[in-house]
Amino acid sequence: MKVAILGSGNGALAMAFEWSRAGHDIYMYDFPQFDKQISAINSVGGIYSEGEMEGFAPIKYAGHDIELCLKDAPLVFAVGPAYSTEPFGKACAPYAKDGQIYVVCPSSCMGAILFKSALGKKIDDNSVIVSDTSTLPYAVRIIADGKIAVYNRLPGGCLLATLPASKNDAVYDIIKPVHPCIEKAKNIFQTCLQNANPMFHPCITTLNAARIEGPNDFFFYEEGVTTGVGRLLKAIDDERIAIGAAMGLVIEDDPHISIRQGYMDVENYDTGYANAPGFKGIKAQTQLDYRYYNEDAGFGLVLWVDLADRLGVEIPTIKAMLQIVSAIMGRDYKAEKARTLDTLGLADYSIKELLEIL
Repeated sequence: MKVAILGSGNGALAMAFEWSRAGHDIYMYDFPQFDKQISAINSVGGIYSEGEMEGFAPIKYAGHDIELCLKDAPLVFAVGPAYSTEPFGKACAPYAKDGQIYVVCPSSCMGAILFKSALGKKIDDNSVIVSDTSTLPYAVRIIADGKIAVYNRLPGGCLLATLPASKNDAVYDIIKPVHPCIEKAKNIFQTCLQNANPMFHPCITTLNAARIEGPNDFFFYEEGVTTGVGRLLKAIDDERIAIGAAMGLVIEDDPHISIRQGYMDVENYDTGYANAPGFKGIKAQTQLDYRYYNEDAGFGLVLWVDLADRLGVEIPTIKAMLQIVSAIMGRDYKAEKARTLDTLGLADYSIKELLEIL
C-alpha cells in the first residue's frame, strides 16, 4: 500500500521507517523550508534507525511535491506539532480524494477537526476520513541526518479517534497491525485530553526556568522533577481528569497510562518521572521560547481552559499555570487563542451537541 507521511521531524521519520519496514511504499512530504532531513533521506534512499527499531528502511520518495505524495495514497499521516496541522491540511486540500484516510499524529488539541476544516470539509462531511491519536507511538530523536534513535516504541496506551466516529473501527483495523499500541478512543475529546504534554511540559519547565536559562545542562525529568514538582503535576492532572469526567470520558492519570506506554515503572508523580526508564537521558531545552510553552501551553492549556469554562468545571491550577507561563514569556497565550472551540469553527455548538456529533 502507498502511505504518505507529511513531516520530516522525529516522529515523521519514525513513522516512515516503521511503515516501510512493514512492507509499504512510503512517500514523504515537507514544506521546502524544512529540507534538511528530506535531502538526507534522498541522499541514501531511506532512513536509518537504532534502539527499539533497528536497521535501514527504504523510502520511495522524499520531497516537496504534495500532489505526488497524495496521489493514489489511501492512507496519509500528518506527523508534527500543533502549529503544523492546519498548514498540512491546506496543502492537501487541492489533492484530497474521496475515501482517503488522514491521521493527525498526535492529536495536538483536537487536530482532526482542524485538519478536516483545512481540507475544506465540514464536520459532517464523510467524503474523507480524518483521525487523530492521543500521542506519538514513539519516544524518538533524530541523532544524525536521516538517522533516528527510538528510545521507546510504545507497547500500549496510544488512543485513536476518528471523524466520523462510525469509521473508527475501519481505521483501527488498518493501523493496528503496524502499531500494536493503538487503542480505540470514544471521541476526539478523549484523544485531546489524554495527551498529557500540556500537563507536564509547562509545569516542569516553569519550576526549572532559572536552570533552563542558566549556563548548565540538566536532565529534564531525572533532575527536574522533585517531590514539590510532583505535587503540582498531580494537581494539574486531577483538573485535566475532571474536564474529561464532565463530558462522560474516563481520562487515565498520567502515571498510570505512562506505565502502560512503557515510559514509567512506578505510579506516582515524582519518582515516577524522575526514575522513568522512558525518560532517562532527555536533556532540558536550552531556552524558554520552546514548544513546551508555545505548543503545550499556547495550544493545549488554552484549549483545556476553554473547554472547562464552557463546561463550568473549576480548574484553578491550570489557569494559574497558563497565567504564569504567559507572564514568564511576556505574552498572553489565552488572548492569542491559538486553539479554542471558536478557532476550530465550533463556536455555534454546545458541548452536548459536539458530543453527539463526534
